[in-house]
Amino acid sequence: MRTLLRSLSVRLFAIFFLLGGLFVFGAYQALIWVYNSDDIRGLISGHLSLHVYYVKQDIGTPPDIERAIAITERVPVDIRILGPDIDWSSHAEFPEMEMLEFGPSPAFSDKRGAWVDELSGVEFADHDQHRYLKMRSGAYDIVVATPPIGEYSSGPDLKVVIVFLGLCALAAGYLAVQWLFRPIRAIRAGARHIGRGNFDHRIKDIRRDQLGELAGVINKLAGDVEGMLDAKRALLLGLSHELRTPLSRMRLSIEFLDNDEDRDKLKAEISEMEKIVVTLLEAERLNSSHAALARSRVRVSELVDDLLDNFFARERERIELDFRTPALKADLDDARVTLMLKNLIGNALRYSQPEDGPVELTVDADATDVVFTVRDHGPGIPREQIEHIGEPFYRSDPSRARHTGGTGLGLYLATLVARAHGGQLRLRDTGDKGACFEVRLPLGGDAVES
Repeated sequence: MRTLLRSLSVRLFAIFFLLGGLFVFGAYQALIWVYNSDDIRGLISGHLSLHVYYVKQDIGTPPDIERAIAITERVPVDIRILGPDIDWSSHAEFPEMEMLEFGPSPAFSDKRGAWVDELSGVEFADHDQHRYLKMRSGAYDIVVATPPIGEYSSGPDLKVVIVFLGLCALAAGYLAVQWLFRPIRAIRAGARHIGRGNFDHRIKDIRRDQLGELAGVINKLAGDVEGMLDAKRALLLGLSHELRTPLSRMRLSIEFLDNDEDRDKLKAEISEMEKIVVTLLEAERLNSSHAALARSRVRVSELVDDLLDNFFARERERIELDFRTPALKADLDDARVTLMLKNLIGNALRYSQPEDGPVELTVDADATDVVFTVRDHGPGIPREQIEHIGEPFYRSDPSRARHTGGTGLGLYLATLVARAHGGQLRLRDTGDKGACFEVRLPLGGDAVES
């Protein structure tokens, strides 16, 4: 229902329907106003009264059967005459008077809304798809039936025709609106592709109207954005190359320093600068929505074991692993997920002491996601600084200060890896000291395989 309400075509159709209803209502009220004017009502009422008078005069008083027969031969009606000495009808199946409920007609009334003024001495009745008009002529009742008895109206009911035509008009209006806005579906699909980073995608089969112009503008925008991103990527690659070259020269030059303490300090600073350059380049690749991940079917237990063996062999005793789904597999970019977990575990080890307790790495899964949880029991993160977690170069103080060796890019990079996989990284409330980060990444395919 919400999708229908948000549909532009449905809204436009509703506007057309409302305007059409207002037009019909206004036209009907105007027609009533015109017919209720004294001139029109008087003209029609006088004409009908004169018609009734002529019928009475033609039949005569007392009624002349021959004249009544002549009327039925000229006009498609049947007539019945009742009086003190006569009960005659032009058709043998003319209904008995007891079957007809005569009374005034709403269309013939002095009240506002009636078509014409009330006809004095005339009553009306409906029976078996026939209309009956009864008039008084002296001591006799003259009843006129239309159409003739035994015949029925050959055409459809006027109300049915009006309703049918109205429904046809609505259906035609709806189809016209759908045709008019059909390019919107192509534009929406194209914009969705472009929004996912497929900047080489172009919207096709567009019409030569304003929606076609909009599609053309979106195609041009996609091309412009693709060009700017390619230029930006080329600039970053060039800068990284230019930065690495002097850093390599500096590393070579400091080897000739005699002071070992100064040499070690400079080596550490150069390593930190190289790490920042590499991390920024990787973050830029992940932060670009058009950068495709190198996904593959990964056994998560093997990924975690390789991570711990390759990067945390010396601190393995400080890491407590809880693998709750041993046969878990997922569609992941194993290199980038390894980088994400390396940063999270490295942060947890850096900002907690052995006496605080182990760093807990939990791997679990639900119906849709693989869930990594990294928790430490260090000083934690102040509440006022939680909203800044994941921002580049942000380090909370004093527990996460510069002297610990952090650059403020680890959590930023981990956040980008999670988002690139279509997942999320969030800081969970531990209720006491320590920090706990949870990463949820879509599984893709079957989660558990033998």
